[in-house]
Amino acid sequence: MAGADFVARRFPFQVGRSSSADLRIEDAGIWDEHLTFSLSADRTVEVFAKAGALVSVNDQSVSTAALRSGDVIEIGAVRIRFSLSPTRQKGLRLRESLVWIGLILIALIQVGLIYWLLETD
Repeated sequence: MAGADFVARRFPFQVGRSSSADLRIEDAGIWDEHLTFSLSADRTVEVFAKAGALVSVNDQSVSTAALRSGDVIEIGAVRIRFSLSPTRQKGLRLRESLVWIGLILIALIQVGLIYWLLETD
């Protein structure tokens, strides 16, 4: 499984040996329910180790930790690199075009008003 990518499409996301785990790892040192990834209220991804399970994030033993993109999680002999997918940006071409058209119309109206005021004097 080295180098494989796994995507968590829903939370909580469980990792372990159990057949019910979202990511099943059958290496030595991995418990049936070893750890869980969860999404907090402030949209932070957190990892929770089951009681007594050994988990380290960036070489620091933890029972719970907030994750950042690029963090390395170690359970047993397995290393998992956590990363967030890139965000998709909305196409802003239409909105930008409408803004430019609006600015041009405002400029034309101002020029028209200036000529109208000069002619009425």
